[in-house]
Amino acid sequence: MTLATEVKKLTDSKPFYAVAGAGDYAVEKLRELPERLLKLESRRAEIAKDLPGKARTYADKAEGFAREFPEKARTYADQLTVLATEVYEDFATRGRKVVSKTTGEAALELEEVSEAAEPAVAAPVKKPRTTKTTTKATTPKA
Repeated sequence: MTLATEVKKLTDSKPFYAVAGAGDYAVEKLRELPERLLKLESRRAEIAKDLPGKARTYADKAEGFAREFPEKARTYADQLTVLATEVYEDFATRGRKVVSKTTGEAALELEEVSEAAEPAVAAPVKKPRTTKTTTKATTPKA
């Protein structure tokens, strides 16, 4: 199988687009990270002050959560399956857009490069005019 065929088969697959979409989403979220870190940094003292009280509250609730866990785990697993399918579809759609945009831009760049790389066309060469000359046939003398 040729490389072009393999690449075509890969780029036509939904997992390829899902990975491209997930990568695009990750880049988007990483760009938001510095701003979010600055907000958390400004709230650090407030969060640290409330932490001991919240820890006691959650410790008291832990026993109740432990009893309800098996039933809730099944419910969450079912919901997670549906959610995972939706996220997969969203990433695949997003990936198709990213790949389509990228390949479109690449195609335009290749077209520009190809036009710039075309050799100059030389002007047609005119053949010199030939004049008819008559030559006398001479017969060799014996």
